[in-house]
Amino acid sequence: MQVGKSRGGPGKGKAASPSRDKVQAYRDRMRAQGMRPLQIWVPDTRSESFKEEARRQCLAVANSPQEKDDLAFIDSLFDDEWNDTE
Repeated sequence: MQVGKSRGGPGKGKAASPSRDKVQAYRDRMRAQGMRPLQIWVPDTRSESFKEEARRQCLAVANSPQEKDDLAFIDSLFDDEWNDTE
């Protein structure tokens, strides 16, 4: 005998849990407000490979003949974003 909704995937055929029902109700409310879910993947800044790549890129800029121009460009982007008073 199957109780509750089956949504497929892991746990298929099992009863829906109260927390799953709450999450679904929340998602339904958000969709009713014109929102949609979005999942993105971002680099794991805790990983050793991220640290190595960040160091590699920093050294590449530091050792570049255009270092001052490159850093001035980055600073100008930061200044524009953070000093915007509008």
